[in-house]
Amino acid sequence: MRTVFALGSILLLLTTGLAQSEDGLPEGITARAWAIADGRTGQLLWGVNEDIPAKAASTTKMMCAWVVLRLAEADPEIWDETVTYSKLAASTGGSSSRLREGERVSVAECLYGLMLPSGNDAGNALAEHFHERLEPPPGDVPQTTRSNFIAEMNRWAERLEMTRTVYRSAFGDGGTAEQFTTTPRDLLRLAYRGMQDERFRQYVGTREHNTLVTTPDGGQRQVTWTNTNQLLVDQAFDGIKTGTTNQAGACLVSSGRRGTDHLLVVVLGSSSSQARYTDTKALFDWAWARRP
Repeated sequence: MRTVFALGSILLLLTTGLAQSEDGLPEGITARAWAIADGRTGQLLWGVNEDIPAKAASTTKMMCAWVVLRLAEADPEIWDETVTYSKLAASTGGSSSRLREGERVSVAECLYGLMLPSGNDAGNALAEHFHERLEPPPGDVPQTTRSNFIAEMNRWAERLEMTRTVYRSAFGDGGTAEQFTTTPRDLLRLAYRGMQDERFRQYVGTREHNTLVTTPDGGQRQVTWTNTNQLLVDQAFDGIKTGTTNQAGACLVSSGRRGTDHLLVVVLGSSSSQARYTDTKALFDWAWARRP
């Protein structure tokens, strides 16, 4: 989707600071792919490479959280269930909620550990916790302690018409370098549905959260989780999720509001952690300059 606009490059420079290409889209964005949607309707407005599958890093945690939220919607007692970190979960590499083997938190608290510090360990802990109550994946798929949960993530992707999305992990990309996860358009579909859910908005919009973790000996210790999304320092932004790996680059799914207007922006493969924020802010400003 490369929509052409009649506005001239001089006006664009005055309103956003970005140069404009011949097809009317902003130049200077480092992301390999991006897309913008109306947050009130979910309609895709603009994008570049928005339908090309890519690695998307920890934006996968949006779907992990969505599955848990849907399970808890059907059975609210799930919120108080205890998640115990296994050896596998506690030893998961990458960004972490910093819980140790045998430590315990409720499902409700574990979601903060998933979404704020982007805990890969929390993703595996939740996947293991719900694994046995979910249907297995179709076909000849190797079984793990998390495969049923990942299959449920893929079933939800199908229900949400995320037609070019395949999840292989509860918290990130998984698979080989050639096995891509999702597209900007599909992430917008998930972000739109997520932001309709009050509890989803609560998790992705929380800047910092303290919780008490139960240790294996029955004691307690306090853990503080800080949201990795630096845009939350600006009141114009209220979520959603960061992601960074060498293969995916720096990624960000964002929700922003100006007056009564609401936009959702996805950037995948920005050149650096800071560039994803620069890219995202520039795209919001560029889009808002064109909104009624």
